[in-house]
Parts: sequence; C-alpha cells; structure tokens
Amino acid sequence: MSQKDRLSLEEGEFLIRLARKAIEKFVSTLSPPSVPEEYPKALSNKKGVFVTILTYPNEELRGCIGIVYPIKPLVKGVIEAACSAAQDPRFEPLTKEELKKVVLEVSVLSEPKEIEVEEPKDFVNKITIGKDGLLLVYGGYSSVFLPQVPVEQNWNVKEYLENLCLKAGLPFDAWLFYPIKLYKFQAQIFKEVKPEGKVVEVNLSERL
Repeated sequence: MSQKDRLSLEEGEFLIRLARKAIEKFVSTLSPPSVPEEYPKALSNKKGVFVTILTYPNEELRGCIGIVYPIKPLVKGVIEAACSAAQDPRFEPLTKEELKKVVLEVSVLSEPKEIEVEEPKDFVNKITIGKDGLLLVYGGYSSVFLPQVPVEQNWNVKEYLENLCLKAGLPFDAWLFYPIKLYKFQAQIFKEVKPEGKVVEVNLSERL
C-alpha cells in the first residue's frame, strides 16, 4: 500500500468507533445506521474494507466479513462490513450483551492485483507472509484471507495457498493443478486494545 493511500491513526480510530456504533445499532434494531454527516475527507475514498470481531481477551474469531474491491466509500463500506460481521453465518448472531466482551479490527485494503506466473509452482515466490492478503477465484469458487491470517496461524506460503484452496471448497493442491486466478493485496490494520479502548495500528512484521 503506497504512503499516499495510508490513513492516519486518527482516521483509523474514527473507522473503529464507527464500526462499533454500527454494530451497537444493528444488534438492537437490525438496521444499519446512516453515514455520519461529518467524517474525515480521506474516508470518502473508495476502498475495500473488512471488519473482524474478536472475543476479549482470548481473541477468538467471532465474525469477519468485508468488501474486497474498492467499490464503496470507506465510510459506507465499514458500516456495511461491521453489520455483516455481527451476523457472520459461521457463528450465532452477536448479541447486545457481548458488545463489551469483544474487540474490533478494521482492515483497509489496497486494490487486489492479479499474480502472474509462468508456472503455478512460481506462486510461492510471489507472496510475502505478513504483507500480502490473497483472493482466489476459480469459476464459481472463491475465497479470501487477510494478510494477518497466515501470521496468526503460523503458515508458510505453501500452507497459506493450501488453506486458501480448502476455504474455497477446492482440493488443497488446486493452486498447482487448476487454472485458478490469484490476486494479492495489502492492508492497513487498526484494532482496539480492549473493548471500547485505545486504538492502535497493527504492524504484522512485529509478529513474524
């Protein structure tokens, strides 16, 4: 992600607070809030964005949904992603009582770029753990992992690709034998230290 596309910590904090307000309203009324009248100008730019909900303090996944491509203004996309993450179909819907027991993470994405290789085996040399998120597309199959996932799971690049294939519902080695398309992207990650607490920017390289 280029320096000019990066958000300030204050802008990232605004997104986290907005995501939490959106979830609070959604779990109470089942309707998302409107876009606020005033917000930092940079948040009007169209960007992909994911909202991740984690239990506190164990940081187990409670929901994670987002928009990969830059098709909506960031301020609108984060509201939609937050509300969707609160009802991630992999889990029971988030309840009002849980709000003070979870922390939020917002990942702002660069635009995905296709990884071009002469041979599928070369994919492993084009992907950097701790930097690249991945999007796999093959016919009606698709899957995505944010850059933090392989770091948290302690995967190498081969394991990263295998799990991406499995998530899409494909054989683990489909990246070697199927005519899949792989795209990579980067993310700027903001996170609450504790529920409703201080917001920090996450540096994945420190976790490697």
